[in-house]
Amino acid sequence: MSSKPSHTPGAEPAPATNFLKNIIEQDLQKPEYQNRPWAGRPGGADVHAGAPADPAPIRLRFPPEPNGYLHVGHAKAICINFGLAKEYGGACHMRFDDTNPEKESEEFADSILDAVRWMGFGWEQGGEYNLYHASDYFEFMYQAAEFLIQAGLAYVDEQSAEDMRANRGTLTQPGVDSPFRNRPAQESLARFRAMRAGELADGAAVLRAKIDMASPNMNMRDPAIYRIKRASHHRTGDEWCIYPMYTFAHPIEDALERITHSFCTLEFEDQRPFYDWLLANLAREHTLADGGKLSPLLAQPLPKQIEFSRLNLTYVVTSKRKLQQLVTDGRVSGWDDPRMPTIVGLRRRGYTPEALQLFCARIGVSKADSWIDYAVLEGALRDTLDPVAHRAVAVLDPIPLILDNVDDDWADLCTAPVHPHHPEWGVRQFTIGKRLWIEAEDFQENPEKKFFRLYPGNRVRLRYGYVIECTGCDKDENGKVTAVHAQVFLDSKSGTPGADNYKVKGNIHWVDAEDALPATVRLYDRLFTEEHPDAGGKNFLDSLNPNSLTEVKAYLEAGLRDAWVGTVYQFERHGYFVADMKDHTNDAPVFNRTATLKDGWVK
Repeated sequence: MSSKPSHTPGAEPAPATNFLKNIIEQDLQKPEYQNRPWAGRPGGADVHAGAPADPAPIRLRFPPEPNGYLHVGHAKAICINFGLAKEYGGACHMRFDDTNPEKESEEFADSILDAVRWMGFGWEQGGEYNLYHASDYFEFMYQAAEFLIQAGLAYVDEQSAEDMRANRGTLTQPGVDSPFRNRPAQESLARFRAMRAGELADGAAVLRAKIDMASPNMNMRDPAIYRIKRASHHRTGDEWCIYPMYTFAHPIEDALERITHSFCTLEFEDQRPFYDWLLANLAREHTLADGGKLSPLLAQPLPKQIEFSRLNLTYVVTSKRKLQQLVTDGRVSGWDDPRMPTIVGLRRRGYTPEALQLFCARIGVSKADSWIDYAVLEGALRDTLDPVAHRAVAVLDPIPLILDNVDDDWADLCTAPVHPHHPEWGVRQFTIGKRLWIEAEDFQENPEKKFFRLYPGNRVRLRYGYVIECTGCDKDENGKVTAVHAQVFLDSKSGTPGADNYKVKGNIHWVDAEDALPATVRLYDRLFTEEHPDAGGKNFLDSLNPNSLTEVKAYLEAGLRDAWVGTVYQFERHGYFVADMKDHTNDAPVFNRTATLKDGWVK
């Protein structure tokens, strides 16, 4: 039986709300957004001074850290940033926030680029190739730090980590000024240069912004903006032994790239005051004590940070640390295990870019944190796969069916549509012979009530084939059924005039034993049994689903010998399947179940 869409045709739900579009449309009416200078490359105020107006109405960015594989939550951010840039004729920069060298690698960076491309997006717009790295700007960031020191807005703090933590205060008590807070600017400048030169040990000092130790926002209590870290960077090697903190680097990256709207998730909302403070101070002139001037480092208008709710998906964990643990502990086969919520895992499972884009469109964008049921993701998947999936028959729990009233060499040709709603796709052909494979659950020697499939004396139709009548079964010494026997009515073939002479209630799937393709089929299910596996400090490993992967030896329709990796098939009755992109070969086929035809987790 073919699947049915999870919504009525012609009743596609209206697009979910997206408050970010309202902000963009309001800003596009403002003169400062219409005349933003853009020199064709990232840079400070000196680079963009006198440059022509930016041909891109908006500039957005997707800025992952290359410290792991992207997951379904990142898919939402990809669709938001690249999607909105496309909708408004703007540009979206692909940027790596690679300021933490100990956890980052080229492997992760390459996987991220591949994931964004696979999702259907790119970073080439209007002749520009907008692929950037935070590490491209390390020298500028260093100069920005010296700028703040000279302006009296940053200082080198040499307290111990313990003292710094103790002096930070609490949510109800203000912090205590560091004894180094009011050291002369030139002294801090010298110590900062000593940090860069490698003259201080790791952890011996940090550079801190000088803001307000009594601020009710803990992030404004003189946050650290540079630390000493002797670690080799995957792009800059050992050139640097000090690295900027993410909260310092990210606003500068946005400003250098002339980003108009810096969209991020709600956990960064408390960081927005520092984002604004930093950019405002780097973009204005400062008068020094000796009467000298510091010219602005950044061009106006400045980017603004806007937060939206992150994707919270039931039955999933998206913490990179926890995903890494699943891989390291061998709970899954790797980052691309089809049970993982990573984009590489979803892709191997059989998810499509269209499914993820539809899912993101349906859930919308809002400020309110909420949980999205995993069924919404699977629903988007089914709705995109059903119109394109080639149909085929597979028997996943096979038992022999023997047609006793035909010769051993009897064979006939049956046909079925490649897709029931696309007659132009043609038909598929397969043989029927004396010996077939059917699903074990399609036979009951002593049938339960309303069982309309095979049992002694009952007639059913072999789908796309003939009507048969069950005559009995064979059993082994333990009473297990080893084969089912039946008589075939040779004048009942589907598509012939005689087919109308037979009225049956049952219709079962089968494959010919002679031509069937033996294959390994992996039946995937949700990785966790609880809606919120790691909520409330729970050990997420305790709710791992022991049945998240079942591997069976199946028999498939003969035409699947030519199955292409990347082509989606609906195994009638069982769900949507793809050839595994790593393990599948023509000689040893392996298929993954992408999704069942219906949600099996309905409460």
